[in-house]
Amino acid sequence: MSLLSVIVPCYNEEDSVALFHEELIKNDPFFLQEGIDLELLYIDDGSRDATVAEVKKIIEADPRVHLVSFSRNFGKEAAMFAGLEKAKGDYVVIMDVDLQDPPGLLPEMFAGLKEGYDSVATRRVSRKGEPPIRSFFARRFYRLMKKISKTEMMDGARDYRLMTRQMVDAILSMQEYNRFTKGIFGWVGFKTKWLEYENVERARGETKWNFWKLLMYSFDGIIAFSTAPLMISSVMGVVMCIVAFIMILFIIVRKLIFGDPVSGWPSMVCIILLTSGINFFCTGILGQYLARTYLEVKRRPIYLVKEEI
Repeated sequence: MSLLSVIVPCYNEEDSVALFHEELIKNDPFFLQEGIDLELLYIDDGSRDATVAEVKKIIEADPRVHLVSFSRNFGKEAAMFAGLEKAKGDYVVIMDVDLQDPPGLLPEMFAGLKEGYDSVATRRVSRKGEPPIRSFFARRFYRLMKKISKTEMMDGARDYRLMTRQMVDAILSMQEYNRFTKGIFGWVGFKTKWLEYENVERARGETKWNFWKLLMYSFDGIIAFSTAPLMISSVMGVVMCIVAFIMILFIIVRKLIFGDPVSGWPSMVCIILLTSGINFFCTGILGQYLARTYLEVKRRPIYLVKEEI
C-alpha cells in the first residue's frame, strides 16, 4: 500500500472544514482500488474561530486525520511548509479547504504520475468570480515574473499540486525563512504536468486574501518576503517622482500661459525632487533585499506548534 499525505492549511475556516472532508473522502473508493492509504494533515494557522474544534470532531470519526495547530498566525506559506515536514506519504498533495481545489481531480492527477511525471500541478484557465482589478494585476504579475525570473511560474497556478516523495524532499531541503512556494516549486525543477480547470468559487466563507495582501505577496515573489517599513521608502520615492513631474508640468503650463517672473528656482526644485525620489526608490529596493537577508540571518523558526493531535 502506498501512502498519500493530504496537506490542508486552514485559517478561520470553521464553516468549510467538514464540507471539505466530506468531499475528499468521496475519493475513498478510488484510493482503495489503487492501493493507497490516506493521512490528512489539517494545519491550523492560528485560527481565531472554531476551526480547531471542527477538526477535532473529524478526528473522532476518522483516525486518518491529524491536526497541527500553530501558536499564532504565521501565514499560509508556513502552514504548507509545516505540512510538508509532517507528511510521511509516498505522495503528497496540498489542497485549500475552501474547495477551490476540487478533490475530484485527484484521480486524474494520479494518472499523471503514472505517466512518469514527478508532480501534477493545477492552474485555472479562467478567473470567473474574481474582481476584475485583482485578475488584471495577477496576470501582470505572472507576465513580469516570466521576464525577470528564470524560475517557471505559470499564470493561474494554484498551490494544489500532487508530488512524489523525491520532489517533497527537495522542497524541504530549501530551509529559507522567506518562502514563496510557487517559486520554490519551479526552482526545484522535476517533471511537471499542468492540469487545467475552470475557476471554482469558494464553497463557504470569505477569502482571506484582499488586494493589499495579494500585492504584498507579489513583492514576496519578486524579492522574497515583506518588510513594510523599508517598502515605505520605496513608496516615498515614487510619490516624490510623481510630485516632481506634476510640478514640471505645472511650471511649463504656467510659463506658456502666464509667463514666469522668477526663472531658475522652479526647475531647480523639480530636479532636486526628481533625483531625491529616484534615490529613495533605489535605496528602498536595496533595503528590501537587505531586510530579507537580515531575516534569514536571525534563523527564527518558520512556525511554532501549540497543539498536535
